[in-house]
Amino acid sequence: MTESVPVRCPACRRERLFTAPGYPCVCGTPVAPPLDLAAAPVPVTHRSWEDQWVTVRCPACDRRSQWPRPELGCACGAVLRIAVRTPGQETGAAEPGSGQPEEAPGNGPSEEAPGNGPRPGATGQRAPESEPEPAAPESEPQGAARREARRGVFRPVPVRTARDAVTVAALYLRWLGHDDVRRADQRPPSGIGLAARGMVAQVDPAARPASLREVECLWLTAMTESAACVYFSLSGYTAEARAGADGLGVPLFVLAPTGNVLPVNAPARALASGDPG
Repeated sequence: MTESVPVRCPACRRERLFTAPGYPCVCGTPVAPPLDLAAAPVPVTHRSWEDQWVTVRCPACDRRSQWPRPELGCACGAVLRIAVRTPGQETGAAEPGSGQPEEAPGNGPSEEAPGNGPRPGATGQRAPESEPEPAAPESEPQGAARREARRGVFRPVPVRTARDAVTVAALYLRWLGHDDVRRADQRPPSGIGLAARGMVAQVDPAARPASLREVECLWLTAMTESAACVYFSLSGYTAEARAGADGLGVPLFVLAPTGNVLPVNAPARALASGDPG
């Protein structure tokens, strides 16, 4: 549940009510970072990728994902980083050995109980097993429906800033099955680079359409890392960029202000449907 807590700015001593932002988990449950009421807010003087993300546990499916760390902009100009409880602090992780004790050899029920004869299967003979019938191959519509049911529906987050665009792109990559999304090691010529196992992505929050050169640079980066690639843009693409992406097989997506991720070309539609082609 989203929390609302009073936050006092350490710079001007003004107090404001802060509500933790909520984001949709891939299972569909809204998840908000649990705020640490015992810790004071810290003014942001330097930004790094690690400081801007925090691990949050979904209470419904127990999935742990990276979400933007909550921040509050004060009227005095200070930006405050709000403390968040870690999943271990939130759930009170049990100490090792506190679970059900394992059964030691020889302490379990004996193979033969007095007066009852040997249990079925105790003599080492296995009951005959019937051979499983081969499953019938599923049609493409059935496969697409199965993939959609497994992934669920993508829950968009409104895009108001460049940071929101990066957040939506990271959410979409997780929805596609890439749970280990992180900041890319290699900075792209423009925009923000994201990476996951076997995938590199570029998020372009610029107010101009992405060019063919930017798409080609992303493709070359993916080739050097033996990975697939995907491009997210807020302002679309030039005609040359779309034609070049079709030839290179680069999926192009547009991030709508509502947070919806719209496929632009055939590789993007195939990726969104769960069929890499």
